[in-house]
Amino acid sequence: MVPAFSPEAAAEIGGPDWLVSRRTAAAERFVAATPPTINDEEWRYSRIGDFQLDDYVPSVRFGDAPMPQIDVEPTAVVRCVNGRVVVVDVDDELVAQGVYVGLLADSPVGQERLGAIADEASDYFTLLNDAFTDSPLLIDVPNGVVVDRPIVVTHHASGDRGATFPRLVIRVGENAQASVMDLHTSEPDELIFMCPLVELDAAAGGRLGYLKVQQQGNRTWQFGSVVSRAGRDATISAATAAFGGEYSRTRADTRLAGRGAHGDLLAVYFGDDAQTLDFRTYQDHQAPDTTSNLLYKGVVAGEARSIYTGLIRVGPDARGTNAFQTNRNLKLGPDAWAESVPKLEIENNDVKCSHASTVSPIDEEQQFYLESRGVPTGDAQRLIVAGFLAEVLESIPVAAAAPGLRLAIADKLARQSLVGVEQ
Repeated sequence: MVPAFSPEAAAEIGGPDWLVSRRTAAAERFVAATPPTINDEEWRYSRIGDFQLDDYVPSVRFGDAPMPQIDVEPTAVVRCVNGRVVVVDVDDELVAQGVYVGLLADSPVGQERLGAIADEASDYFTLLNDAFTDSPLLIDVPNGVVVDRPIVVTHHASGDRGATFPRLVIRVGENAQASVMDLHTSEPDELIFMCPLVELDAAAGGRLGYLKVQQQGNRTWQFGSVVSRAGRDATISAATAAFGGEYSRTRADTRLAGRGAHGDLLAVYFGDDAQTLDFRTYQDHQAPDTTSNLLYKGVVAGEARSIYTGLIRVGPDARGTNAFQTNRNLKLGPDAWAESVPKLEIENNDVKCSHASTVSPIDEEQQFYLESRGVPTGDAQRLIVAGFLAEVLESIPVAAAAPGLRLAIADKLARQSLVGVEQ
């Protein structure tokens, strides 16, 4: 019997020869790699020691799934189940403009696009994705084309002890513009492993917005990466909204490779019960006059944990860099826990960089102000939490998704008994 995550298993997935060869080579590197442990700096505070890959096998259930609620009016929709495409629906106008949305292997430029960004930032789990991704997706926007409505991609995972490896590659050409909403869901009460990998590439003057919404089931484990590269005068705005999963880790690696490039990194998250939401970010300034701004804000309740570690790196050639990093957390109970570790690594003197982090309960003065004006204690606390997260929601790159995210936050808040929260 072929081992589940061996080079032989990767070779059996199928596809064009070049993709099969790429998978097999990645699987060989993966088998030879050393699994991460909490002794590794980038895995500190994580639950990597509780994860056993041998508990899973690549998913073979590729049926349809209920259409998730989408609160935006898309110009294209791609639906995937367990990493395999089941629906591609693209407006004729988009096709006429030369925009490609669909299977990467069917695109004439697919081979050169796959891995163009992620190969420079590979790790244990990106290798695993490279080896076992079934149906990589490509969104390719030609030079000068502006896509005025969001493109929506949905990924659903099902099947107890199944592993799925979604792959999405997004590129906007010179002076092109697009926004993409990427929704990840999974069945509740099933033990599921999701290992998604997203590549974002903005050529000179391009504008690319990306929003990942994570609403996975309560027993799902996720190790995901979003790897970005912004060219000269390009802007990438990459946002994450994380509400689900038993353990959900997202690594955001943003490289500002061209002069004048800009990157926005945003996240809003809410963990409760015994969830762990884990975020690792890298703002890598490689070229002169680049800017980046990171704002991650989240809430933990019950026995939930959040982890944030972020690094701003300014290379020796990146003079004129302006980089900012902010992580703020609210604890809604004595058993909730948040870890926040911002870091700087600067190799050029002509820069402006700052970082800030906070972990705190609900502000007593804000709560007293609302209570003194007749707002009941529980409602006052919920208003404060909603207001705390609103700053991120007002800045996400797919603005039409904000009402749905507010509803998700309201649902989380409705499950909390906040009146007795220890201050």
